[in-house]
Formats: sequence, C-alpha cells, structure tokens
Amino acid sequence: MIKVYACLGALEEGRHVHEQIMQCGCESDVFGMCSLVDMHAKCGSIEDAWRMFYKMPFKNVVHWNAMILGLVKCGQGQEALELFQQLQQEGAQPNSVTFVGVLNACASIVALEDGRHVHEQSIQSSCKSDVYVGCSLVDMYAKCGSMEDAWRVFNKMPSHDVVSWNAILGGCAKHGHGYSKDLYLF
Repeated sequence: MIKVYACLGALEEGRHVHEQIMQCGCESDVFGMCSLVDMHAKCGSIEDAWRMFYKMPFKNVVHWNAMILGLVKCGQGQEALELFQQLQQEGAQPNSVTFVGVLNACASIVALEDGRHVHEQSIQSSCKSDVYVGCSLVDMYAKCGSMEDAWRVFNKMPSHDVVSWNAILGGCAKHGHGYSKDLYLF
C-alpha cells in the first residue's frame, strides 16, 4: 500500500498506513522503512523522509536511492548531490538508479562539472552501458547547455528509444538547433 500511495502522491493515506505499521511494531523492518522514506519523499514530505532516513541503523543503496530520488522530485538537487557524496563517504556503492537520480539532480540545478564527474564515476562502475544512465546523461548535458557532450553520449549508445530521442531533440530545441541539418552535425 505504501508504494501505491507514493505513486499517487497520497500523503495522508500513506501516513495512516505508517501509523498502522508503527502500531504493529514493524517500523524496524528495513524494507518497510525504505518504502516509507520513498513515500514521504515522493509525496513532498521531505522532512519526514529525512527523519526516517536518519533513523535507519543500516542503509543499503536502495535506501540512499529513495532519498536521492525524493530530493530531486522535491526540487532539492543540491541536497541530492550532497547526499550522493555522503553515500560514497560511507562506502555504499552507487548503482544505475543512483546515477540516474544524481544526473537528474545535476540537470535540475545546471551543475555541468558535477555532472561530468558523475559521468566519469558511471563509466568506472558497471553502469556505463545502462540505457537509463545513457538517457540521463544525454538529458543532463543538454539541460546544462553542452550539446556536444549530449551528442557524444547519444552517438555512443548501443540503441536509441523514444526516451533517448526525446532527450536529444529536447536539447536541440532548447538550444536553437531545430533546423534538421543540425541533427547531423555531430
């Protein structure tokens, strides 16, 4: 139910289920806590998400991802970047979901240099060929104004889907490259 309420953005209903979880003593469940963090963050109750996140005695990459993605959704890209740094300092290994979230954070705050650094880290990880990471890279570079880098990543992707095409075409449109011959420059 928590995941359903998170997707719907139904904070009050989610809080009601949270109360029921606390009453039955299941709040210490690692997976349940992650779902609650995710629900609170996705519903815009970022303070509650932070409170629950810091209560967790053990955090795996899924917990970190829930909080990073929630911060991005709530328009707190800088905080998401800072949490990504904390994740690394604590020795957690980012996965493709982490990189997608952090690249979206970079795009949202137009942090090109941070985005390039995250790109390098994704190459060093096992996520370099992940299609979602590739699309997020194209989107981040385009939103940060580096269409040359966006095209470079796009052209290295093994295949293109509607998401990757939308990312590159959206970047072209945003930066005045709407004329069709511009699509073939890179």
